[in-house]
Amino acid sequence: MTCHSSDSTESIENERRSQSETQVADTEQSRIATAMRDLKNTAGWYWGSLTANEAKEILQDTSEGTFLVRDSSQRDYLFTISAMTSAGPTNLRIEYKDGKFKLDSVVLVKPKLKQFDSVVHLVEHYVQLSRTSCKGRTNQIAPSNGTVQLLLTTPVYTATPSLQHLCRIAINKTTRRVQELPLPNRLKDYLTDYTYNV
Repeated sequence: MTCHSSDSTESIENERRSQSETQVADTEQSRIATAMRDLKNTAGWYWGSLTANEAKEILQDTSEGTFLVRDSSQRDYLFTISAMTSAGPTNLRIEYKDGKFKLDSVVLVKPKLKQFDSVVHLVEHYVQLSRTSCKGRTNQIAPSNGTVQLLLTTPVYTATPSLQHLCRIAINKTTRRVQELPLPNRLKDYLTDYTYNV
């Protein structure tokens, strides 16, 4: 029969807790690294360390729904979506919590907002939602309660995307069964490296 002192038991528990915290931190770093990789693969609508004023200047003469994603200037957030609305350029922070990304919002709405594994998934969702709602509206009058509808329809690129990337987006819009296409494996790998349609 072995006896452990309370110091020994406490030491073991602290070691387990430390290992668990390290695993969580590694998982968080891995998720953020994947999100960054996906953002860099967007071919240019992720602008990196752009300020709010610079984003406003870029969006100033664009149409409603034009957007870009940039690093957030607030320490508590990683990213911000800057978009042109009917009231002018606006910024919407992206919150990261428990391995998921979602739009920052007022406390009452927050629990209802959809969460995503990556920033690109989040943007893709709201772009599809915006494009669908734009098709359904004809000369819609702005809401009378003073709110502004946020639309994300057209990304602003840092540079013109390559034809390869634009083709990849077109294929991704058409099918999610890339592996079944009669294409060389190298091309399938390229298509599956960025599976989004934005």
